[in-house]
Amino acid sequence: MNIKHLLLTACLLSAGSLCAQQGGITSQMLAQIEKAHAAAPAGKAIMNAMASNSIEALTLNRNAGFANKKYSVETPAQNIHNQRSSGRCWMFSGLNVLRANFAKQHDDTLRVEFSQDYLFFYDQLEKANMMLQNVIETASLPITDPKVQFLFKSPINDGGTFCGVSDLAEKYGLVPMAAQPETYSAENTKLMAQLIKSKLRQYGLELRDMVGSKAKKIAIEARKTEMLGVIYNMLCLNLGEPVKSFKYAFADKNGNVKTPERPYTPMEFYRETVRTNQRHLHHGDERPPQPLSQNLRG
Repeated sequence: MNIKHLLLTACLLSAGSLCAQQGGITSQMLAQIEKAHAAAPAGKAIMNAMASNSIEALTLNRNAGFANKKYSVETPAQNIHNQRSSGRCWMFSGLNVLRANFAKQHDDTLRVEFSQDYLFFYDQLEKANMMLQNVIETASLPITDPKVQFLFKSPINDGGTFCGVSDLAEKYGLVPMAAQPETYSAENTKLMAQLIKSKLRQYGLELRDMVGSKAKKIAIEARKTEMLGVIYNMLCLNLGEPVKSFKYAFADKNGNVKTPERPYTPMEFYRETVRTNQRHLHHGDERPPQPLSQNLRG
């Protein structure tokens, strides 16, 4: 039997197995499915239209644009922030809520725009640490274990939740967008993520080897810290070094400065803009911040 006959036989066996497998699509099932699809004239018209147009364009309802859009709860209209080619929708949404609350608290006389780039930096660093720590804790499991496989398949990502915004802000504070604006890699995270993932997989294998060779816990922890130093440097190159202090003056929606410029740390800025009364990790200060309205310029 020549190679052509072998390939033909393999194809026939493969096709037969698809029909024979339990729950597979039989010829009778296919006939029934095709009959249910019997295209009516309207269906054919839609199919022809979709062949050359986007679904989004075809489903546009022009009348909806003239609807009376009134809601029981509305937030002040603000500048639009674009997450572009990144998976930071959760962060943009969370910070939008915070800046809307700030505007409402000041009767829309003051505005603030928070830096997504700043908070994203620490989000990625925290996720890198979580991956490496989980690798250490699962090092006794075989590399084929589903938990281990997941860690190495998806060591880091852009995704998150509203709780993530809260946790990050509580730990690292917030800064205005003017203090740390977006970078190319913040708006286009794909390549940066690929490079960091590759490095984390390399580090993960090294940590598994250290645990397997009975290295001391303190040595493993020290090595993990060194690894995070490299990740930190990679993030700095892509997102910029995180702001530690800055000067800022609050303005209204028209850009008119309304408060004196003064220095802030990220935690101080977070306390003043979010106005939380909760204990903060860095300062342990439970006193509410002084209202900005006391410093408003005429």
